Amino acid sequence: MTARPRAFIVVTGSELVRGDRRDLNGPFLAGELLRLGVEPARISIVGDREEELSEALAEALGAADLCVVSGGLGPTHDDRTVELVARAAGVALQLDEELHEQIGAVSRGFAARLGRPYVDFEAGVRKQATIPEGALSLGLAGTAPGLVLERGDTVVVVLPGPPAELQRLWGKARETEPVRRVLARAQPPELRRLRFFGTSESAVAKALAAAGGDGDGVEATICARDFEIHVDLVVEPGAEGRADELTRRLVAPLESHLFSRDERPIEELVLDLCRSRGLTLGTAESCTGGMVAERLTSVPDSSDAFVGAIVAYADDVKARELGVPPEVLERHGAVSAETAAAMAGGARARLGADLAVAVTGIAGPGGGSDEKPVGLVFLHAEGPEGSRSADFVFPGDRSSVRRRATVTALHLLRRLLQQTRDESA
Repeated sequence: MTARPRAFIVVTGSELVRGDRRDLNGPFLAGELLRLGVEPARISIVGDREEELSEALAEALGAADLCVVSGGLGPTHDDRTVELVARAAGVALQLDEELHEQIGAVSRGFAARLGRPYVDFEAGVRKQATIPEGALSLGLAGTAPGLVLERGDTVVVVLPGPPAELQRLWGKARETEPVRRVLARAQPPELRRLRFFGTSESAVAKALAAAGGDGDGVEATICARDFEIHVDLVVEPGAEGRADELTRRLVAPLESHLFSRDERPIEELVLDLCRSRGLTLGTAESCTGGMVAERLTSVPDSSDAFVGAIVAYADDVKARELGVPPEVLERHGAVSAETAAAMAGGARARLGADLAVAVTGIAGPGGGSDEKPVGLVFLHAEGPEGSRSADFVFPGDRSSVRRRATVTALHLLRRLLQQTRDESA
């Protein structure tokens, strides 16, 4: 039983419930709270309907030390969060004159740019400037104010829905006195990360059980993510020795599959290995359509190692842009080990890269055969000191096949870089 303060996260937005958008705020807030020593007990995603949001807020205010709400702060009729927070807290709403002036100034700028009269915006401005009595304003993100309100033993933080705006105001919320009082009771745990590739979730679960399992101040979670297996250990103060022993016994039978002990994603590790060797990197992609390059370029400063990509989907583009010999395509087909190797060599030559990885396969749902089924992917990584190849039949739909091929390509690069590093050591 944890003694940490408990937090409920309420995320509102009908577009999230319908599946039109993926919730980014709940995971962000949960990670932040855990890092600060607050137990993220629940994430509730509800639509904009009054009764559903009211129920989620009532539950949170009745059970949590900290309730963080995101979304529903706009000027339209279905933005009900502030009104319902006030109702759940049993306080009245009142117009905040300072907020009214601030939001009005922003809205006047909108009106001028759109060539519309400000009167069209005034009702929405008043709505957004009307807040629960006793609430602290965090300032604006756009025209939406963040708020902090105390209700008995619960502190409520109200934040806007757009992730960038929420993250900006969350930093301000942490500095308010009510939130600081909650955090003062928190005991931040140590967070340990173990990342595996090339083994199964069941094998990791078996190793964890054999190592003694979690408990006694260590909470372990296992999550499979596109052929990577992530193990997160939450270590309470005083349980570091138990965590050390559990980690040692868990890793021992899986050592060859462990690729990271921190939060850095595989693309960052690959780029770090390239930098340490002074090597540049490029990609040649068919079925992944640039997804490997996208992962690499998502890392800040990737341009000091990553030089570019060639997405060669059609056979004539493979031949023209990557120099894949027509006879290779004719004899072995576009989805083959030979074509993948030629694509990697072509990328190195055309992009001037020291190292390249190529991916070609059948992502589906059509295009497969008995000989080459849907999900078959060939990969080839090549550098100045050697090469590595792999082929898999990935399960899942088109999106899953492409994601898993992307992750596997990055790990093939990692293994090639580590192999050549160890051989030259």
